Amino acid sequence: MEFDLVIRGGTIIDGSGGEPLAADLAVRDGRIAAIGPNLAAGAEEIDARGRIVTPGFVDVHTHYDGQAIWSQRLNPSSSHGVTTVVMGNCGVGFAPCRASDRDMLINVMEGVEDIPGVVMAEGLPWNWESFPDYLDALDAGQRDIDVAAYLPHSPLRVFTMGVRGAERQAANAEDLALMRRLTREAMAAGALGFATSRLSIHKAADGGSIPTFDADIAELDAICAGMADAGTGTLQIVLDAFRGWDVEFPIIAQLAAASGRPATFTLASGNDGPPRWRTVLDMMETANAGGAAITAQVMPRPIGLIAGLELSVHPFILCPSYAAIAALPLAERIAAMRDPAMRAALLSEKPEEGHPFNSLARNWQWMFPLNDPPDYAPPASASIAAQAAARGVSPETVVYDRLLETDGKGLFLAALGNYENGTLDAAREMLTHPDCIPALGDGGAHYGAICDASYSTFLLAHWCRGAGVDRIPLADAVHMLTQKAARAVGLGGQGRRGVRPHAAPGDAHTGLPLDVRDGGGGVARHVHPVRPCVGRRARPGGGRRPCGGPGRADRHRQPGGPLRHRCAGRPRRSSADAGAGAGLAGAVVPAVGRRRRLPGDGGVRAVAGAQLRRHRLADARAVHGFVRRAGGVGHHRHA
Repeated sequence: MEFDLVIRGGTIIDGSGGEPLAADLAVRDGRIAAIGPNLAAGAEEIDARGRIVTPGFVDVHTHYDGQAIWSQRLNPSSSHGVTTVVMGNCGVGFAPCRASDRDMLINVMEGVEDIPGVVMAEGLPWNWESFPDYLDALDAGQRDIDVAAYLPHSPLRVFTMGVRGAERQAANAEDLALMRRLTREAMAAGALGFATSRLSIHKAADGGSIPTFDADIAELDAICAGMADAGTGTLQIVLDAFRGWDVEFPIIAQLAAASGRPATFTLASGNDGPPRWRTVLDMMETANAGGAAITAQVMPRPIGLIAGLELSVHPFILCPSYAAIAALPLAERIAAMRDPAMRAALLSEKPEEGHPFNSLARNWQWMFPLNDPPDYAPPASASIAAQAAARGVSPETVVYDRLLETDGKGLFLAALGNYENGTLDAAREMLTHPDCIPALGDGGAHYGAICDASYSTFLLAHWCRGAGVDRIPLADAVHMLTQKAARAVGLGGQGRRGVRPHAAPGDAHTGLPLDVRDGGGGVARHVHPVRPCVGRRARPGGGRRPCGGPGRADRHRQPGGPLRHRCAGRPRRSSADAGAGAGLAGAVVPAVGRRRRLPGDGGVRAVAGAQLRRHRLADARAVHGFVRRAGGVGHHRHA
């Protein structure tokens, strides 16, 4: 056979934003060897007629720092077309770390990212101390997709300063010098960059502020100087919009200008009030026109909590009377809640102080029932406040009745932001801005409160195929999810390589979150399934199996200055991009090798003994891609 693999008759969308191309795609020795019509036979073939072939998606904002160590599946992200994830975001993680600080880092991660402490305590082997050691631990593992990691600020600060760092004392000159050196060493070892958070509602599990909150700008300057020393690295920062963008945005602009490194931050609209995000876009455009490379990360749908009796958040969880039944099995809790005395108490009591998320789950104007399939753009008339007004009862009564009617299984969407005036118009405007990318799925985090890692499926299903919306062309959406996202965080040309079967947006949707118990302590977390599950690789001679390959630790090395990914309107294309798919020629795809079943994986497979290799961005390293039914997207399982 001339080729190892041929994908036949698909419509290729290469991630550059260019027009689709109907063609075959052939792979030889792990590289895309040819693109064109009527290619020679392959040892293995995929019939892609009526489907779309794209690169895998790049999710730049996840928290798989622990899951990538203890699990071989990085779901839910890997179930939604994502083949490269970036972790260490928000400045939380597990390296560098001395043995004496492990519990503190677990406390921070549990509070900020809603990952139960028992899961981390049982799942982390802690066979590292330095950040390079942590990357080695990632290298030693197997997983279904690729990972890249930021050096997180909270562990770095505590490793450098000890108790002083945890207590948020100011760093002295010696501390700053050490942080700068450790940052340089982390970049040299393969860190993608450095991540931090200034957000006031980011709290540790014990209620205290995280170590990085309100860190002096001089400290951030010193750390970014470490990236400049190494000549590589991207700054990821969560700014505190509650203080005002006029105060916070100049910080990222200053750091990007001083270090010469790319930077990326979280941006969302409010649900009401003036559109402050437009001012932020103006400030970002001004900074970038002056030579900076700053990108905003935007959620394609409302940023929201999912509330319910089986989750971490619901409207009654902090009511004093609820504490007496909180530990009961769900059926017994519901039986207790049917008692008139308990009902009267819970409907009248004021919640006690607790995690900020719980107060947000009582913002009735922006709280909606969440059904199957879930509606992430519900009308204002569906809000709990509107239902209560229509019935002439309290919002608490509406929620309580729904919980009883569903035997405690009813869920609610609390839209915290990005749903300006009850529409996604602002989200679309930000999403299509040349300096914004889709992100903020938080995969691996928020076990029982947030499940936004399905945003890639939502983007394709809603914005490319949704009824009554200002649609985004599919080629542009794929560009956002691949090349544009990758370049924004310094992953170079990644996002235009490789192929893997996948299904289609027109006939797929996310279902309600499902209970999954795949971590330590038997703790449940919620993941979004994709329906239906279609898209399988064909075996020569008959038979079918799921498609996949080995995930790698992306140990990042980028010589030279900051990357620029800017484009206006439809992305600009170089002469090398003259035809769709031209940029894919010669790209690496996953090696075809001996595969073995992973323990407890439900059929997921990985290449036996696959190593997670280091690379330079000049290498044409694979980002596994997908084949999708024309006009659509859906679920795939890795092989």
